[in-house]
Amino acid sequence: MRAGANFSRAYRVYWEDTDAGGVVYHANYLKFMERCRSDWLRHLGIDQLRLRTERQLQFAVANAAVSFIKPAVLNDEITVTAELQRLGGATIEFKQAVWRAEVQLAAADVRVACIDSVTWKPRPVPKDMFMEWRNAG
Repeated sequence: MRAGANFSRAYRVYWEDTDAGGVVYHANYLKFMERCRSDWLRHLGIDQLRLRTERQLQFAVANAAVSFIKPAVLNDEITVTAELQRLGGATIEFKQAVWRAEVQLAAADVRVACIDSVTWKPRPVPKDMFMEWRNAG
């Protein structure tokens, strides 16, 4: 794991991730980042399906600012990181990055909202989840 990264996960770039030139399509960087955040929750023992059915909570990206630095290409092994920056009442802010070995390919600031899965309105992140996140790293 890279210094400063709370969580990282390796992924492979497949044909489906690339455009006609064999370069990762820009929107797919967001998919890799989403997978990393989901894998991080799973690593913490948080089952998103159970969270939705038992607590009527789910997470939705509220804002993402992405900088594309260098391209990832077909068959690259990339590492995606998720670093927890701030826990708000109903939001979680992450700093994320995509790497190929020691070369940074993309960087993003992502704000995720905790929402009610029925009303779609913001809800506070449960306090028990706050404790797990504060101790994660």
